[in-house]
Amino acid sequence: MLRSLVMAVETGSITETARRLGRTQPAISLQLQKLEELSGKVLFSHEGRRMGLTSDGDTVLTYARSILRLHDELLSRLCSTEIEGNVVLGTPDLYAAYVLPGILGVFKTAFPGIKVELRCSLSTPLVALVQRGDVDIALVTRMNDFVGGQVVCQEQLVWMVGEKSRAHLEEPIPLALLPPGNIYRDHAIEHLERSGKRWRIACVSESVGGLQAAVFAGMAVTVLGRSALVPGMRELGPAEGFPALPKVDLLLYKASGSISAAATALHAYLSEYLDRRWTSAAEQNPGPLAEPGELIPIGLAT
Repeated sequence: MLRSLVMAVETGSITETARRLGRTQPAISLQLQKLEELSGKVLFSHEGRRMGLTSDGDTVLTYARSILRLHDELLSRLCSTEIEGNVVLGTPDLYAAYVLPGILGVFKTAFPGIKVELRCSLSTPLVALVQRGDVDIALVTRMNDFVGGQVVCQEQLVWMVGEKSRAHLEEPIPLALLPPGNIYRDHAIEHLERSGKRWRIACVSESVGGLQAAVFAGMAVTVLGRSALVPGMRELGPAEGFPALPKVDLLLYKASGSISAAATALHAYLSEYLDRRWTSAAEQNPGPLAEPGELIPIGLAT
C-alpha cells in the first residue's frame, strides 16, 4: 500500500503506477482506499478528475518513503554480505555520467563482494548485446522498435544551448545530435519541422561529451535529458521559440542467461533506486495523481 502511494505521487498517474508495479488499475485504487481506511484520515483531495494529497496525505507520504527505505536497506543488508560475483552493466554515457554514479556508489557499499564492469554504448547496440548475453544488465533509452524491458523511470528531453551562446538565434538552427536512429535526434528534428523552423546538422557525436563540447563552444543547440544540463549550459523553451519536447522511457533489460545472484541483486537495486532518483525532483512539484483526461476509478475513498 505504501509503495503504491509513493509510486502514484511520483508518476502522477494511477494507470502508470499499475503498469510499473505490475498490478491492475483497480487493484492500485483499492490499495489506496485501504490505506485511507487504515489511517482513519482523508489522504486525497479531488478536483474534478484530478486527485491530489491532503496535508495528512503529505504526512503519510513522508513516512512511507522512510519506511520503504529502511525496509529495502534491511533486506539488502541481510543478503549483501553473502553475494559475490561479476556483473557487466551496459548503458549510454549520458546515464553513466549523470544518473548512475550515486546509485552504484550505494550499491558498492551494500554489496562489497560484487564487481560491476561498466560498458558504455548507444542504446540500440546495447539491447543487442544483452540479448546475446554479452551484457548482463542494460539501462537504455526506449527506441521505437524496442520490445521487452522494464520501464524504470522517464527522462524529460530539453533543448540546451551554451550559457552565453547565440546559436539558437541562427537561421537555420545549428544542431548537435546523436547519430541517426536515436530517438533524441528524431524528436529534435520532428518538433523543429512541426514548428516550421529550419535547421542544419553542425555536429554528430555518439557521446554526450561531444554534444556538450559543441554547445560549450557556441556552435550548436542540442537535445539531451535534463539530467545532463550542467553549469555553462541553459535550457531553451517556448519563450525562445523552441517547442516543448516529450519524456522518454528508460528501460532496464536483463540477459535471459544472467541468473547469478550478483546480476539479480544489481537488477533489483537499479529497478528500485532509479525511481527514487527521480523522486527527489518530483518531491518539489509532485502534481496531481491523474493525467489530463484520465479518470480515477470509482470506489476510491474521498
